[in-house]
Amino acid sequence: MASRFIVGLDIGTSTIKVALGEFRNGKIILRALYKELSAGLRKGAVCDLAEAVPALSRAVEPVRRINKSALKVIYSNISSPQARVQHQKGIIAVSRADNEIYQDDIDRAVKAAQAINLPPNRMIVDVVIKEFIVDGVADIVNPRGLSGNRLEVGAVLIDVFSPHGTSAGRLLELVGGERNFLLFNPLATAKAVLSKHQKELGVVLVDIGFGTTSMAVYEENKLVGAQIFPVGSSNITNDLAVGLRIPVNAAENIKLQYGYALSSEVSSKESFELKKFVPEAKGNISRRFVSEIIESRLAEILEFVNNELKLMGKAGRLAGGAVFVGGGSKMPGLTELARQELKLSCQIGFASAAEKLEREGDAASSDMVEDPEFASSLGLLVSGMEKEGWTAKDSKEFSLGDTVKKVKSWFGNFIPSN
Repeated sequence: MASRFIVGLDIGTSTIKVALGEFRNGKIILRALYKELSAGLRKGAVCDLAEAVPALSRAVEPVRRINKSALKVIYSNISSPQARVQHQKGIIAVSRADNEIYQDDIDRAVKAAQAINLPPNRMIVDVVIKEFIVDGVADIVNPRGLSGNRLEVGAVLIDVFSPHGTSAGRLLELVGGERNFLLFNPLATAKAVLSKHQKELGVVLVDIGFGTTSMAVYEENKLVGAQIFPVGSSNITNDLAVGLRIPVNAAENIKLQYGYALSSEVSSKESFELKKFVPEAKGNISRRFVSEIIESRLAEILEFVNNELKLMGKAGRLAGGAVFVGGGSKMPGLTELARQELKLSCQIGFASAAEKLEREGDAASSDMVEDPEFASSLGLLVSGMEKEGWTAKDSKEFSLGDTVKKVKSWFGNFIPSN
């Protein structure tokens, strides 16, 4: 059997994370996992294509070296704060006299849910089917073969500012992508990180990136809501730069080496010499002061999350707690601060679904699979495997039902051609 490839491409404001998967001889293999510096993006959206293209080209060059055709299918993320999440219902009458529900009835119901009026500057990039309802009976996963007079579908539609989607699509085309798909970042990440049990109990996934923070909430194994905020770990770095009156690169290094999310846990006697980071500077800096700045900004990010949970009626009411991923989640003390702010159990997550993949090459010995910073790229890869129908000979982990394939074919997580 010929090899096939999928690239999961997390294009962030600061870095680009790349995950390459291969389907070969009935096996699903993780071939590569790495990151490179990004450019030309701001707050999750392409703002300068001339800068973004060379940066992304450098990032995917190792993929080209593995196989010239490996870049043909790319699943990338869209994480613009301008994204909107809408809950919609589609309702149809079952067409056959015997009232049996066939696939064409399901297709019509899903299409009815997508029949919304969008402004010309908006485009749909993702569709999530929550449940089917037959004659008022809810929580049906697949109604095919059932009997009923009325079929309803509950769906979540994600639409974005069209220029953001078009620019992202153009970027992927310019680096060699032939079949490119955009997925809503928090949902793709949740695919790899959250277990079915967590989604059943009720859980919020929080992805703290460099330029944005995204969240997705699940309960009873259904998507309750999702949101992206225009704040991230870069805001912490900027606050440190202002508070300590030092360059941003020095502030970033101080954050990584001495940062702690909960200032009350840091001794007031701990300090470090500023000249370690700024050669011309003099004096010592209190580590607690650094932590106070970090805590203040993280508390603001968590407040955004909590306010959104309040709007959903889920604040402090998710038995599965909060799961944090992204580069910003690696800040020591984050879970302790989050427990105080969100009144939920908290933990750091990783792309556990990717652990089931076989590994080769650089990915074989890499511990990046368990790094929360790579949760999005691996989530995009796992989502791509499912949507492409990859199924290992000894597993049905990535098989895909007809209905979801139909959704993909209609809105295709498509990128409009220019």
